[in-house]
Amino acid sequence: MHIPDGFISMPVAAVGIVVAAGSVAYAVKATNKKMGEKQIPLMGVLAAFIFAAQMLNFPVAGGTSGHLVGAALAAILLGPSPALLIMTCVLIVQSLVFQDGGLLALGANIFNMGIVPCFVGYYLYRGIASLFRKRKLGIMVSGGVAAWVTVVIASVACALELAISGTVPLRVALPAMAGVHALIGIGEGLISAAVLALVLATRADLLELQKA
Repeated sequence: MHIPDGFISMPVAAVGIVVAAGSVAYAVKATNKKMGEKQIPLMGVLAAFIFAAQMLNFPVAGGTSGHLVGAALAAILLGPSPALLIMTCVLIVQSLVFQDGGLLALGANIFNMGIVPCFVGYYLYRGIASLFRKRKLGIMVSGGVAAWVTVVIASVACALELAISGTVPLRVALPAMAGVHALIGIGEGLISAAVLALVLATRADLLELQKA
């Protein structure tokens, strides 16, 4: 899902940069205002975990592979604004050091793998969890479903950007991206649910730290 340079047009890249810059600026302001002392070390731990986890790929189908995105999980534990800052830092390092995603496409990648999954995942999780009255199983199911949905939505956003840029027709990009990432999202959902189960068993108080 990391878009390289040359795959999206300059107008699409420019819009992505503007949207990403505005969203990150908002996230910085919101995080500074609401972040507690317990959240600071947790942000660092989650950033390191997500960065390392994204290096581990699992096979999907047709020779393709997927990896954990982690944005929804970070948002569930910390809230969408701190999670967006984590994902932005991870994506910047990946782009600059590992050439995983282009510099001009960085705004689009932050939108797809940061803004969309952090905010959609957080509020979707909260909505579903409220139906279960925040029971342990409900939290795990809510986190898994939210993680899966965000991966699919992010892939749809990526397909739209490629189609608008004229790189590939939407009728080709959309089913290809959404289809593969629907499978990748299963892995994302299972991993997120497993991490939430571990958190509930060891540090359930961390789930009370998230703030929008």
